[in-house]
Amino acid sequence: MPPPKNHTPKNPIKLSRLFSSKIEAKMGSKGSVSMKLLLLLHLTVLCVSQDFDFFYFVQQWPGSYCDTQNSCCYPTTGKPAADFGIHGLWPNYKDGSYPSNCDSNNPFQQSQISDLRSSLQRNWPTLACPSGNGVQFWTHEWEKHGTCSESLLKQHDYFEAALDLKQRANLLRALTNAGIQPDGELYSLSSIKGAIKDAIGYTPYIECNVDASRNSQLYQVYLCVDTSGSGFIECPVFPKGKCGSQVEFPTF
Repeated sequence: MPPPKNHTPKNPIKLSRLFSSKIEAKMGSKGSVSMKLLLLLHLTVLCVSQDFDFFYFVQQWPGSYCDTQNSCCYPTTGKPAADFGIHGLWPNYKDGSYPSNCDSNNPFQQSQISDLRSSLQRNWPTLACPSGNGVQFWTHEWEKHGTCSESLLKQHDYFEAALDLKQRANLLRALTNAGIQPDGELYSLSSIKGAIKDAIGYTPYIECNVDASRNSQLYQVYLCVDTSGSGFIECPVFPKGKCGSQVEFPTF
């Protein structure tokens, strides 16, 4: 299921022009160099700052990613563990829209997350084809989503926050403790949601995809997180879409 329609954030260019015109009107044409530098600094901050209301923390089941007509490719580091993997930590608005690609001047830098690399490979693996080592996936997630929270979470903090959230939201353990196993059997959607809520304390959104036979299967689990990236909250809004009342939990 595609994410909600993109939201156009407040236009920083229009705001900067307005601010600039007001300052120059007060300064006159002979404004001091220091004031102009202050203006430039303000506009730089204004252009990269983004507001948002909460995060979606999204984990995906690899068995469902691979059990489709498009199949999948294991990472160059080998087959991932049979566990939910991180898809992303996505800033969102309460109206269901979201900011994206907020700062082209802040690209993904591997050097910023070198100490997290092995943990990212285990917990945030790529299954896209052709096989990769995860860098392209992490680059996409940072540049599309992470840059929109950079005023609160710098690059290292962003990835570290997602890894911490995964440790605190152990979805596979929550499901297996409730007798819901990745065995290719059908389970009620309500029992899946209930098992996760009982373990985590908050209501999840379940996204389904379909296998090659068009059977609905458990694909992704969304939990909502506050703007600090550290605390789970009840979701202000859920993505659009729905699963059937019975959902397959495929093997991996």
